[in-house]
Amino acid sequence: MKLKQTRIDNKCKKYRPEQEYTHTQEFLDNLPYIMMIILGSLILFFSIQLPYWNLLAGILFIIYGVLGTVWFIIFICPYCHFYGTRSCPCGYGQIATKIKPKAKIEQFNEKFKKHIPVIFPLWILPLLVGAISIIYTFSSLILILIILFIIDAFIVLPLISRKYGCAHCPQKDNCPWMVSGK
Repeated sequence: MKLKQTRIDNKCKKYRPEQEYTHTQEFLDNLPYIMMIILGSLILFFSIQLPYWNLLAGILFIIYGVLGTVWFIIFICPYCHFYGTRSCPCGYGQIATKIKPKAKIEQFNEKFKKHIPVIFPLWILPLLVGAISIIYTFSSLILILIILFIIDAFIVLPLISRKYGCAHCPQKDNCPWMVSGK
């Protein structure tokens, strides 16, 4: 995949050449997160043995995943260097312009650290519910879903983010997400 080079008025101290992303590339950047939400929902659905509650849990997890993205767009994206540009690898920067005005880039790290805990449970809830389910009633299906979830959420998603999406970000040297993975 070739990325189109572009130049934007940049006041960031750690400038790196920026790139524009196509909608296909944005979708590919979001795919691991989408898969994590689908797998998490399936884990909850198959782990909860109460009729209707399993369906409700699965649906609520998908809603939580979508709302987590919206939360990110509202409370973190306005502080990002890529707000309002096609240089946002996940495409959130373009969406954020329709919801909130641009904010101070200098506050990005503070806002990221403050708001990322809102979506953190998306990585934990399926594992917790799935593990409890396996302890009480072993299911190879749930075990396979948990393994796929772990591979996607803890290997593929961070790898794609750090090597593809975040790799070109001028804020990456100070970003809590990037610093935590070094």
